[in-house]
Amino acid sequence: MNKKPITEKYDLICVGGGIMSATLALMLKLIDSSVKIAIFERLDKVAQESSEAWNNSGTGHSAFCELNYTPEKEDGSIDISKAIQIFDQFEKSKQFWAYLVEQNLVKNPKQFIHKAPHHSWVTGKDNVEFLKKRFEKMSQEFAFREMEFSEDHSTLKEWFPLIMKNRDHSSEPMAATRMELGTEVNFGNITEQFFSILEEKFDTPVFRNHDVLDVDPDQEDWLVEVKDLKNEQKKYYDADHVFIGAGGGALPLLQKVEIEEKKGYGGFPVSGQWLVCKNREVIEKHDAKVYSKAGPDAPPMSTPHLDTRYINGKKELMFGPFAGFNTKFLKEGSYTDLIKSIKLDNISSMLGAFWHNIPLTEYLISQVSKDHEDRMNDLREFVKDAKSEDWELKVAGQRVQIIKKDEEKGGSLEFGTDVVHNQEGSITALLGASPGASTAVHIMIEIIQLAFPELLLQKEKAEKLSAMIPFWNRDLTQHQDEFKEIQQKCMEILQLND
Repeated sequence: MNKKPITEKYDLICVGGGIMSATLALMLKLIDSSVKIAIFERLDKVAQESSEAWNNSGTGHSAFCELNYTPEKEDGSIDISKAIQIFDQFEKSKQFWAYLVEQNLVKNPKQFIHKAPHHSWVTGKDNVEFLKKRFEKMSQEFAFREMEFSEDHSTLKEWFPLIMKNRDHSSEPMAATRMELGTEVNFGNITEQFFSILEEKFDTPVFRNHDVLDVDPDQEDWLVEVKDLKNEQKKYYDADHVFIGAGGGALPLLQKVEIEEKKGYGGFPVSGQWLVCKNREVIEKHDAKVYSKAGPDAPPMSTPHLDTRYINGKKELMFGPFAGFNTKFLKEGSYTDLIKSIKLDNISSMLGAFWHNIPLTEYLISQVSKDHEDRMNDLREFVKDAKSEDWELKVAGQRVQIIKKDEEKGGSLEFGTDVVHNQEGSITALLGASPGASTAVHIMIEIIQLAFPELLLQKEKAEKLSAMIPFWNRDLTQHQDEFKEIQQKCMEILQLND
């Protein structure tokens, strides 16, 4: 590749047309408009994979309702450290979005974000005790003081009447928590808006139908090989920095990059499916996101939930997720993706992760074998009188869970996100899934600190970032009054008080 003719030179090339690349590029342009950036997307439109509205849950992940973020420890205590972390990260996203609305870059926040109270809901005595302990621990923390808890069926009926309909109040112990601050987010819409801003306001090229084939070191920068899928022509670009934010496509490309830090990483693809309601009368009876507990052998991302959504200007209702399995790393990927990802440096990680996650394999087999009525019976745990003809199955996004080296197990399967980067920070790649899009702003702050530390050493540039995200480098618990003021202001700008 080193002798190929260079088409163009950039400060940063972003691979992938999703929320991650869009957020990084826009943040950098707002900090320093002179940074020269290009984005390459393999499909003919942006935001078509994990960022697309139907391909994710649309939950603004703040750890209000997601029980897998607050595990119960062996001594019976509840660990809420991850919940506090995720709350802080999503608040940064809201601060950034509010800034964009305030600057008139994003016109109408209701196109992408709505108020949707977040609930955790459980049944059974043991689960009720767990939820009560969780509430007691969380409500002591500054971030979650507004949380409400109730075992009273009449209160729960006010919170989510569709779920409480036709329930035997005398024999069914249950409880729920509620956070009014919860949100529903159309990540596809906000991603499309970001790319429009980049192209129209900042003259940043977004090359659609362009597949990044390889990234090689080229003296002091990176040589990026790209195929124009419309004419099959290959082009070559120089970049000081490369960010690989291509969702499930990130791992195969990272494996081609000559850095030590990539070694041992593998990926396990899991697809998702939703039951989507077709009956408008039923849809109008639910205004919330209600999460419950996953089964004993189910992975964290399988937590069942009944969600209000707003997509293309319409209110929707969905239930799931139901796991599926195929060997693609992207919805528009290849069935050979998984096989091709197995390399000498990660085969022990892959085998170790498989051996220690046999229950996950059994769970996936049980999920794949479900028919429509099996899924409807799962839904009826939430909506007692759900009619099969009112719901249809919709395929959601493809996720690639991280597999890493593990000294004891050989390899471990993880359900978060990892930023893989070389020592200089000139190449960064984002692997993993949830909470993903909700924490895009926080992750991109980390990438900017890794790849462009010189920008933040300049007072003027750092002040620009602080104007966009006031708490990007500050502990909200140390500035509670100021944080509350900013949080309230952001809610007003984003029209979340309506």
